[in-house]
Amino acid sequence: MTCPCSRSRFRWLRQFCSLFCLLAGCCSLPAARAQNLDKPLQSIDEEITAFAYAPDGRIVYSVYRKLKTKAYDLEHDDIWLQESNGKRRRLLEGQKFTRGTQPFSYLIDSFRWSPNGRFILAQLLTTTVVDDSGKTEDSFQTLLLDDSGHEIRINKRDNVILDAANATWLPDSTTIAFLSEAMKPHMLFSLKFTRPATGALRSFYEGRTFRDVAWLPGANSAIAVEQDRNITGPSRLQQLDLRSDDAKELATLDSYEGGISVSPSGNRVAYFLDKEILEVRDLTSPNRVARIRIGLGVFRWSPDESRILLKRSLEKKSGDLVWIDLPPLAPIPANHEIPVSQPTPIPILHGLTFRDFAITPDGRSLAVIIPGKRSLLAFPLPR
Repeated sequence: MTCPCSRSRFRWLRQFCSLFCLLAGCCSLPAARAQNLDKPLQSIDEEITAFAYAPDGRIVYSVYRKLKTKAYDLEHDDIWLQESNGKRRRLLEGQKFTRGTQPFSYLIDSFRWSPNGRFILAQLLTTTVVDDSGKTEDSFQTLLLDDSGHEIRINKRDNVILDAANATWLPDSTTIAFLSEAMKPHMLFSLKFTRPATGALRSFYEGRTFRDVAWLPGANSAIAVEQDRNITGPSRLQQLDLRSDDAKELATLDSYEGGISVSPSGNRVAYFLDKEILEVRDLTSPNRVARIRIGLGVFRWSPDESRILLKRSLEKKSGDLVWIDLPPLAPIPANHEIPVSQPTPIPILHGLTFRDFAITPDGRSLAVIIPGKRSLLAFPLPR
């Protein structure tokens, strides 16, 4: 029997067909499963660099675009919006986005929607030519726009927050919290705030430095990994009230590698202690934890928080997707020797590799960016 994947209208699936036929045989893949890959719920056939779902299911995404000048070949990504009915419109034409007189290149690294679904934050990674010798300087900044593509200017001035990473809208959809680099390169950050209507706001955590921050969904609070500026003491897990200087220390961490993420309910947090072990902690009872040996990667929580979907590679690198069942959380033993479980990964989507992925806000679908062409496909979330 001919493998159904070989007849796919998607080039990436046809390319993988021959490999799977060698490893598993064409007939070893049930036709229904092959058709599931061949008939996505949604597809955007563009070279996508980043995307994010709005609360109502719309998708904002960026498309790779080259901009040629006499001296340089630059990248100036476009920004597009796909409505829930499938209609698409461009919010930003990259070749018209200019800043100053020096040539610069940018790619869009990530997007964040405001809770009311009207405003968008786009994090840009930029490379600017700083002198006639061609010397360049890298930086990151956050662009503000609404879902119609109109610029949002801060205090009637710029529509970009310079040196702003991991920016998010607070629940009022009018205040923005973000990280600003305090120790280069990307080692420690300060926590700052701004409001488009008035400009910069006072930070209640001025002088304190953090390795990473995860914003609690729908709350004026965050979970942060705090580190002293001299990097001499241990990292401390803190719960921060973003409207005051009220911070609660949750734990002293043995180590911290990255990837901090708060669960959809806001009741759990997970982060990598090192390149192998993920630690999960109960935010309502911080003494209850679990450790899992899964290997460093990028993960998203399942809607019921009983497991995570792990991409077994770093950000913006291709890797396969696997479900990881989370063990029950338990109090830390008196001897502080926390057991490490090693669950069996459950592969999905035939073990194919993907560059990026996201679970939709309703928890029913999985969107993936395929390597190579980097098109976006969305499927029912595999169980």
